[in-house]
Amino acid sequence: MIITKTPFRISFVGGGSDLESFFSIRKGAVLSTTIDKYMYISTHQFFERDKIRCKYSQTETVSDVNQLKHPILKTVLKDFDLNGIEVSSIADIPGGTGMGSSSSFTVGLLHNLSAYTNKTVSKEKLGAGACRIEIDLLKEPIGKQDQYAAAFGGLNVIEFNSDGSVHVDPVLISTETRQTLNCNLKLYYIGNQRSASKILAEQNKNTAQTDKFQALEHMVDLVYKLKEVLALGDLNAFGDILHENWLLKQSLAKGITTPRINTLYDTAMNSGARGGKLLGAGGGGFMLFYADQDKHASLDAAMADLDAFPFEFKMEEEGSKIIHVES
Repeated sequence: MIITKTPFRISFVGGGSDLESFFSIRKGAVLSTTIDKYMYISTHQFFERDKIRCKYSQTETVSDVNQLKHPILKTVLKDFDLNGIEVSSIADIPGGTGMGSSSSFTVGLLHNLSAYTNKTVSKEKLGAGACRIEIDLLKEPIGKQDQYAAAFGGLNVIEFNSDGSVHVDPVLISTETRQTLNCNLKLYYIGNQRSASKILAEQNKNTAQTDKFQALEHMVDLVYKLKEVLALGDLNAFGDILHENWLLKQSLAKGITTPRINTLYDTAMNSGARGGKLLGAGGGGFMLFYADQDKHASLDAAMADLDAFPFEFKMEEEGSKIIHVES
């Protein structure tokens, strides 16, 4: 049995510039961190050597990989030409909530099956391989940030170049800044688990519009501003930049925000939050806020109709890794 552990991510600024419609013209960049909440993938030989069993939110047992309904499992298992295998997944956080769960699943699966077939794989190859599966083969209208974030782990500026290459640059911050940032970030679940594809497809199309493109350019500029203020430990400025990025992101496509989301955001800002954003493509999932700890009680009271994130969480630095191997 082999088990891989792959983190989920929180994207702070720059989301949308990882779409090819933008970075093919101007270099894109996001600043994001992975957190200590994970996608676990386990594999082992299946008793029936001529069949495949996959367990996720459903259980599938098939005699031919092409019969699998799960698109990522079908594509990756076909790529590895495997049979007589059982694959299971367990996640700390449900899909469709804005934390890059599909890409964490893909990265973790690639990492696991590489080990299963006795192949070594670098973090760079994991990120690129997951992009190939999701974007090139499955034709999802998504960007490249989630795959590289899950593979590398940590707090990074991830840059997307016009030639398709991706560069991951760790953001160095003090221990004190890291601890304060961990303590001051708040997550609330607003519901409405959703697929990002429809919103991202519209955003891809809208990038051709001058005002949308300029908004993305400004968001990329904010990535480097945010890197600077983190290095300085200026977390008030961190909150302000989150807020500025959210205002820009709303303009990129319909469905990113709704009247309810805007009301919730305004309520949080009036109750002590310094800045925030909706995670993922938009429309639902988790809302992230930055607020000093002495504001958390009033923030929680104001957001009492929502489910607070049920776990303590903090930034993690390891990315996808193998945590168990047993022959």
